[in-house]
Amino acid sequence: MNNSGVGAARAVEVVVIGAGQAGLSGAYHLRRAGLEPDRDFVVLDHAPRPGGAWQFRWPSLTYGKVHGMHALPGMELTGADDSRPSSEVIGAYFDAYERTFGLRVHRPVEVSAVREGVGGRLLVETSEGPYAARALINATGTWDRPFWPRYPGQETFRGRQLHTANYPGPREFAGQRVIVVGGGASGTQHLMEIAEVAAETFWVTRRPPVFREGPFSEVQGRAAVAMVEERVRQGLPPQSVVSVTGLPLNDAVRRARAEGVLDRLPMFDRITATGVAWDDGRTVDADVILWATGFRAAIDHLAPLRLREPGGGIRVEGTRAVRDARIHLVGYGPSASTVGANRAGRAAVRGIKRLLEAAEDATAGHGEEPAVVAV
Repeated sequence: MNNSGVGAARAVEVVVIGAGQAGLSGAYHLRRAGLEPDRDFVVLDHAPRPGGAWQFRWPSLTYGKVHGMHALPGMELTGADDSRPSSEVIGAYFDAYERTFGLRVHRPVEVSAVREGVGGRLLVETSEGPYAARALINATGTWDRPFWPRYPGQETFRGRQLHTANYPGPREFAGQRVIVVGGGASGTQHLMEIAEVAAETFWVTRRPPVFREGPFSEVQGRAAVAMVEERVRQGLPPQSVVSVTGLPLNDAVRRARAEGVLDRLPMFDRITATGVAWDDGRTVDADVILWATGFRAAIDHLAPLRLREPGGGIRVEGTRAVRDARIHLVGYGPSASTVGANRAGRAAVRGIKRLLEAAEDATAGHGEEPAVVAV
C-alpha cells in the first residue's frame, strides 16, 4: 500500500462507517470485489456488539412483529423464533454474518470527523486513530439522532418524557395515563401495547394517519422510493420510505381501531405541568409523553466536507454525494429500508471500484508504486 503523503494516518482504500444492514452490505460487496478487510478497507462501528440499531430495540418488539426485514446479501436468516426479541434474533444473525464473511468489524469505535486529507485522500478521525482513505461508505443510519419536537411549556411538564430511542416496553406504563405522539409504525406499535396495561392512552399526530388496505405492491413500493429519492436529489433532508407508504391495516390494527385505541387527536398547541392543551380549551392530563417522532440522518461527522445543500440535506445521485464523488451514502433516503440498503451497498462498491481504478491508473502514470488493490 502506498502510504506517501498521509502522515500518521493509516492508509486504506475504503473506510466503512457503520455496521448495520447498509454497512455490512457494503463490506460484503467490497470483499466480493477483491478487497481485503483490515488491509484494503476497514469497517468501524460505534455500537458495543453486532446488530446495528436493532440491538437497541425494546424487548417487546419480537421478531414476529418486525415488518420487512430483508436478508443480508449472501446469507439468509433462517429458523428464527418469532417470539424472541428482534434485538436478539437480528443481533445473532449479524454476528454470524460478520464471522462467516470475515468482515472484522472494529468496535466500539467513534468517528468524530471526516475532513479533507492530503494527496486526494479523506482523513477519517476516530477513537482508534486516524485513517486516510480514497473513498468512504457512510452507513450511519438514524438511530443516534432521535427527533424531539419542541412545544411551548415543554420544560414545565412534571411527568416523564421519553422517545422511541429509549422506549423500555409497555410494562413501565402500567396504571398510568400516557400520550403517544407520532403517526408512524413505531407510534402505533407503542400505543397498542401500552393500551393493554395503562390506565388511559391518547394518540396525537400532526396529520391524520393513512391506513393502507391490502398488500403493498411492487409498483407502489417503487413509487414511494421515487418520492424519497427525488427529495434527496434536490438536496432536501430525506423522508423515510415508510412515511410515504401508509400504515398497514392488519388484524391487530383493526382490533385497536374497533376498541378506540387508535382514535387520533390533532396535535396539541402547548404542554402544561400536568399534560397538554389545545387553543380551543381542551386539555389532557398525563403521567407520560412518549415521542414516537422519528429520527434524522446521523451525518454530523461529515460536516467538515461541506456536503449539505441549502435545503439542509446532502444531494445524492444513486449513492454518490454530488459534491464529493469519494463519498457514498448507503441507508440514506431511498436506501433506508433493508432491501434498499442491500442494493445501495452493491451500487456504492461499483462506484468505488471505478474511482479506485482511476486512482491506480493515475498513480501508475506518474511512475509511482501502485496501491495494492485487486478490483
